[in-house]
Amino acid sequence: MNDVPVIADLAAMSAWSEAARGQGERIALVPTMGALHAGHLSLLAEGRRRAHRVVLSIFVNPMQFGPQEDLAKYPRDLPGDLTRAASMGCDVAFVPEAASMYGPSFQTAIDVREVSRGLCGECRPGHFVGVATVVCKLFNIVRPHVALFGEKDFQQLAVIRRMGADLNLPVEIVGLPTVREPDGLAMSSRNAYLSPADRQRAGALLAGLSAAKALAEKGERRASVLLDAATTEIARRVDRIDYLEVRASDDLKPLQIIDRPAVMLVAAFVGGTRLIDNLRLG
Repeated sequence: MNDVPVIADLAAMSAWSEAARGQGERIALVPTMGALHAGHLSLLAEGRRRAHRVVLSIFVNPMQFGPQEDLAKYPRDLPGDLTRAASMGCDVAFVPEAASMYGPSFQTAIDVREVSRGLCGECRPGHFVGVATVVCKLFNIVRPHVALFGEKDFQQLAVIRRMGADLNLPVEIVGLPTVREPDGLAMSSRNAYLSPADRQRAGALLAGLSAAKALAEKGERRASVLLDAATTEIARRVDRIDYLEVRASDDLKPLQIIDRPAVMLVAAFVGGTRLIDNLRLG
C-alpha cells in the first residue's frame, strides 16, 4: 500500500484545497500532532464518510507546549503515520514546518477566554491560546468544510467550537466519542510513556469516572457526592490529581447540582505522565 502524499508548503496546501473545491468536492480535515492511534483513525474514517477528500494534518505545535512540557520528546512517527493514514483512505497529509507556520515576525494569537478557564487551562497556562491559534491557521490554509476532533480532549473541543462560532468560521466542527484501549484507557499518544506498572495504575481514571457515572445513573445529582466517589477510586492509585471536576457539557461552567447535561473531567499524573479523561454524566 502506498503512503499518503505529503504537502509541507502552506501555499501548496491551499492550492490543493482550492482545486478540490473548484471541482465541487467537500473537504474534511483531521488535525493531529501525529503518533496516530485508533482514535485518530476513527476520525479519518468519519471524515471519509462526510467528505469527498480527507486531509490529515500532522504538526507538533510548539505554541501549545509550556517551557517545562514534553515538546522535545513528544512521540513522532511520520512514516508509520502515513501508512496508517493510507489504510483509512486519506487523500493527503499536510505536514508543515514550525518555521513556516510561525515566521520570525509572527505576533498574533487567539484567546478564547471563558471556556479555556480552569481545568487544563489553569494547569497549562497559554495552552489553549496555542491550540486556538494553530487550529484557526489550519482552517484558513486547508479551508475544510468539516473538521473532526476527539472528545477525549473535551475542553479543547469546546474551545474550538466557541472560536468557530465567535469568528464565523465556515467549518462544521464535529466531535467523536473517546476511543479506548481494550483495558479502558483512553487512547492517547502519551500512553507510550507509561511503564507496564503505570499502565495498570492508569486504569484508576476510568474507574473513578465510571463510579461517578453509576451514581448519576441511579439519580444522584449532587456534584460533591459524585466527585467523592471518583476521588476514592482515583487518588489511591495515581501520583497526583491535577483536577477532577463536574462541568456543564455545553459551556463548561462548573456545576454543583446536575440539572443539565454534564461531564466529569479529570487530569492526573501516573509516574511522570499526565493523562486526561472524561465521561458524560447525563
